[in-house]
Amino acid sequence: MLQIRDILWGFLYIACAAAIQVQVTPTHREISVGESKFFLCEVVGDAKDIDWFAPNGEKILPNNPNVQVNRNDETTSTLTIYHADVDDAGIYKCVAKSGDKEAQATVQVKIFQKITFKNVPSPQEFNEGDDADIICDVVGSPVPFILWKHKGVRIQSNKDVRYNVMDNGHLLIRGIKKTDEGAYNCEARVMETGEINFKMIYVVVNVLPTIRARQSEVNATADMGVSILLACDADGFPEPAVTWAYNNVILKSGDKYSLNEDGSELVIKDVIKVDEGDYTCIARNKAGEMSQEVSLNVFVQAKITYLNNETAIEFDDEVTLTCEASGDPTPSISWSFQNRMFSEGEQASWTRPDQYESHDRNIVVRSHARVSSLLLKNVDYTHAGQYLCTASNSIGQDNQPVYLEVRYAPKIHGEVAVYTWEGNPANISCEVEAHPGASVTWFRDGLQVPAVNTTNVKIYSKQSNSYLQVSPESQSDFGSYNCTATNAMGTESKEFLLIQAEVPSSPKIQRVEPFSSSAVVEFNEPDSFGGVPIIKYLVEWRLDGHGWTGKEYDATEDLTSITIVGLTPDTIYEVKMSAVNGKGESESSAAVKFKTGPIQGEPSAPKLEAMVQNQGNALKVNWIKQDDGGSPIKHYLVRYKAKHVSDWKPEIRMPHGSEYVVLGGLDWNTEYEVRVVAVNQKGKSEPGILSFRTATEPTTMPGASGSGLSTGAIVGILIVVFFALLVAVDVTCYFLNKCGLLMCIAVNFCGKAGPGAKSKDMEEGKANFTKDESKEPIVEVRTEEEPTQNQEGVGPAEPNETTPLTEPESNAATPLVSALHSNATNSVAESFSAAQISPAHPPTPAKDHPLKSSPAAQSSTVESQPNVGPLVDLSDAPNAKPVTEPIRANGERPQKQSEAPESPKSQVDGPIKDAPHTLCTDATTYPQNDKKTKDDVKTEANNTAVEVKTVPNEAPQTNGNESKA
Repeated sequence: MLQIRDILWGFLYIACAAAIQVQVTPTHREISVGESKFFLCEVVGDAKDIDWFAPNGEKILPNNPNVQVNRNDETTSTLTIYHADVDDAGIYKCVAKSGDKEAQATVQVKIFQKITFKNVPSPQEFNEGDDADIICDVVGSPVPFILWKHKGVRIQSNKDVRYNVMDNGHLLIRGIKKTDEGAYNCEARVMETGEINFKMIYVVVNVLPTIRARQSEVNATADMGVSILLACDADGFPEPAVTWAYNNVILKSGDKYSLNEDGSELVIKDVIKVDEGDYTCIARNKAGEMSQEVSLNVFVQAKITYLNNETAIEFDDEVTLTCEASGDPTPSISWSFQNRMFSEGEQASWTRPDQYESHDRNIVVRSHARVSSLLLKNVDYTHAGQYLCTASNSIGQDNQPVYLEVRYAPKIHGEVAVYTWEGNPANISCEVEAHPGASVTWFRDGLQVPAVNTTNVKIYSKQSNSYLQVSPESQSDFGSYNCTATNAMGTESKEFLLIQAEVPSSPKIQRVEPFSSSAVVEFNEPDSFGGVPIIKYLVEWRLDGHGWTGKEYDATEDLTSITIVGLTPDTIYEVKMSAVNGKGESESSAAVKFKTGPIQGEPSAPKLEAMVQNQGNALKVNWIKQDDGGSPIKHYLVRYKAKHVSDWKPEIRMPHGSEYVVLGGLDWNTEYEVRVVAVNQKGKSEPGILSFRTATEPTTMPGASGSGLSTGAIVGILIVVFFALLVAVDVTCYFLNKCGLLMCIAVNFCGKAGPGAKSKDMEEGKANFTKDESKEPIVEVRTEEEPTQNQEGVGPAEPNETTPLTEPESNAATPLVSALHSNATNSVAESFSAAQISPAHPPTPAKDHPLKSSPAAQSSTVESQPNVGPLVDLSDAPNAKPVTEPIRANGERPQKQSEAPESPKSQVDGPIKDAPHTLCTDATTYPQNDKKTKDDVKTEANNTAVEVKTVPNEAPQTNGNESKA
């Protein structure tokens, strides 16, 4: 049974293999032009080839772009027609072959075309009066019929002969008019299918321009800076564009000509004679162009045509400057020099010359027709400069400069007397006027300065000025200095005096206005300043039988009163004053007694001052504490608001010791009101009131926000670079000079010396500095028992404004403590006013009595002193008996009667052998505890006070903050 079934299946397979069947799906299809369709050919049986044939009988190849054949698998193939066209219609045949056996199937493809508008532009423009051919190209299958409509009505040629529908479907309008303008409907119909379609076409009729000039003739003058207007008006459709032409050249806006937006107005700038002529106004649109001419007549203003510059020698008999001018009418000519006019009397004419003569008869002006001459007699160097020749007539005027060069010998100017003192450099200014330029030489007692090996005299030059900088070392350096200037014309000399400055006279207290805990001292400035300005005032006050308490106040131009605070209510005080200049301190004024008022309760209103911050919308409000009413100030209350609003900003509470508040984020260009109230235990003061206006908001530069890095990024990069440089410098100092942060770590924490360290003697403190003294300071160490020079306290004084300052020499009143150059900003000496010799920070000279200050002032002074250990080797210091003065509770040292007081100086706490370790730490500590016991003071007396003086090299210093040996 199994064999029979297999035989049957074998016969069935053979029968199927012998017969091939082909079917195309779908069998027919209609396609619109432009559509894409595919047909599937399926074969039943074993077919080796499946091919498609076009309606023309040709085999369709696979690379045909529009009609493609794809063999999907062994039994199917696909025919795809892309973007069908009318030519693609017909019968397509699919043929399958297997050996000598073949089968086929067909599909009929019908392609039809809807009504299509191929060329129907809109709008279509025509000129009025032309024959208008309105285009409407339509295709379709079958061919459509065309009809036209205008304003909803069908156009019929038999009713209006101007209209004609041509064979190609276009509409012809003969002699088109402006009234024919509008929308036209091109309608296509296919009678066989009933299909209909239409297009709206807008017809525009352009009208030729008309033009008219506002003025056919315009008069103008060639005046300086005067412009003239030529205008014409044009009509037409579309709106005509107006241009101007001169000598057949189209004019455009620029330096000479300017046209308005529609071109109807032409502005001729700075009219001159050559601008005269006929200008053509042209109006042009799509319909054509029209033109009209406008005549411009130009009159001529005065014009200078000739000038001559002259050169003369001082004291020549005379020199003449000449000026010629043209113009219509004939111009008159005048002269001026440094706001002085030479044109009095009647002006010249063709027949009558004019002459002007100055009162001293050294200046004479002669004019005739278009020529004028300026005669200068007895030429002086002040005659040199620019002269102005002015030519004018009724039309306008012209100005031109002419230059007179005068060659003359040098003239020397400058302040004859210059004040200074020993150790303080001063500039003697020799201001030279000369032509040609002069060379300047300085002399002293017939000898040229600076002499060889002289270090305290320097010469600086700037433009025509020469400055002699003298740093007096003794009384012999004061006296007369000679400045001699020489050029090709001669030589001039002038004597200058360098005078020893003196301390000022004492100020005079006029009256004292006391309050509960404060007093206002009104005074007159000293009668004599000692030759240099007053730097500060020292005010001292005390109770009867008590020590003086003092405070310094910077001198300002309008300072006539000073307020002292921290007084006890209902107590008798006496007050005195002294003035300080660069030379030193004056004698104290006569003491004036006063009694403070009783406790009044509430404090007085603080005085307010405002300072706008850099950002413009932030304000720093400073207040000056007034009388506290006998009770300490607890805090300050700050309120502020914009004046145009009623609500105050949240109240700000500031601590009792505060002196200012910064108000930020304010509105731009807005007026604000600020009120500050002082509060003590008794209550609140009246408010201190301040009004101010913020700045206008700055405009942002175009493109600034999107270009480059932000300011924060740039600052960050700079900080990184700065720290990288610091690390590099520190490493270099570690390896080369055995100093810096790494050296500090190596010595203090690791117990090692840096690479390249010197012999063991250096570690034991027995080696001296061996560096180039032009770069490093020389350090001198001595104990208190060693005598110090010049302890009488004659301090340095205020220098000349232009003096590149250096610090006092070794005879200065106060020895200075200086750290290494890299730590100069932390120098102990800089914490005392005596160590700064500059107009902004003058020294506090030694006096006959110690200065006392209020606790607040003492605290501020102590906090400002930097903790700096001087870089010194103290292992060889003399083993003298330590002398250390105890420090009072108020921060003062008791003064010996036998010696003058000295300015505060650096102390080295602890044994001397520990001094080298100050190289790496800021270990020098100043007493800051105002409540030390007597035992503490005695203990401190056992320590050796070491005085260190830094003596830099003698190289000139220009920053005004360096000491000099």
